[in-house]
Amino acid sequence: MLMTRRLRMRASIGALAALGFAAVLGGASAQPLNLQPSKPAIATAKPSRSGTRLPPVRPEGLGLPRTATAATPVQTASAEAPQRIAATPAKASGKSSAPQTQDEAVERLNAYFNGFATLQADFIQFSADGRRLEGKLYIQRPGKMRFEYRAPVTTEVIADGTSVAIRDKKLATQDIYSIGQTPLKFLVKERMDLARDSVVMGASTKGEILSVRIEDRSTLGGTSKITLNYDITANELRGWVVIDPQGYETTVSVYNLDTQRRPDPKNFTINYERVL
Repeated sequence: MLMTRRLRMRASIGALAALGFAAVLGGASAQPLNLQPSKPAIATAKPSRSGTRLPPVRPEGLGLPRTATAATPVQTASAEAPQRIAATPAKASGKSSAPQTQDEAVERLNAYFNGFATLQADFIQFSADGRRLEGKLYIQRPGKMRFEYRAPVTTEVIADGTSVAIRDKKLATQDIYSIGQTPLKFLVKERMDLARDSVVMGASTKGEILSVRIEDRSTLGGTSKITLNYDITANELRGWVVIDPQGYETTVSVYNLDTQRRPDPKNFTINYERVL
């Protein structure tokens, strides 16, 4: 039984890492449901990976706790002196130019996310323990999201608009959390407004990548720090980095994005009585 509980904990940690609260399982607000499946899980064929574009290489030092450093004061943007963002020059192109101020950067991301209602993408997740996990991401706004991990991982993360379920098909377990406890809840909001829904800490550009740093102080376990990475030229989300309240870092890269095809509604169904 102890081994089963450890396996369940590890699976849940890997899944919750994508949402940014990997190290705070078992809080008072969690409502675990220990359920037995009505039939054995059916193995599915491993998706073909031919022809897919590979995401960026895993950065050095990823997953290590962040050490405390002297904070750089963030000036409040104003009409008289808008806060300019740090930039690394990119090669000139005829496509979208980089935003010049923090306010412009935030509005650029708001406009991007508010420009689609559905999203499907492949993802690669580097967890704080160094593990690399892959799978498929589905989003249908408002409120619905699914992280479907590839084998041998048997965990799924499903948001149905109200709750987030962490399901393990092999162990026949399901844990339920409020969607408001997840730092990535803004991904499924009907209308994104980063300045209203979080604390914007800064923005910068490096080449064609715009990075906006925010803090969410309402997540399970404390404040989560999130960096959103957006490709200015391609007009696409490239992924995010979450530092949980304990200081551990999880990076998720997304690629092969599709905002035209509508996901199957069954992807977002939580069975509150059964796991399978």
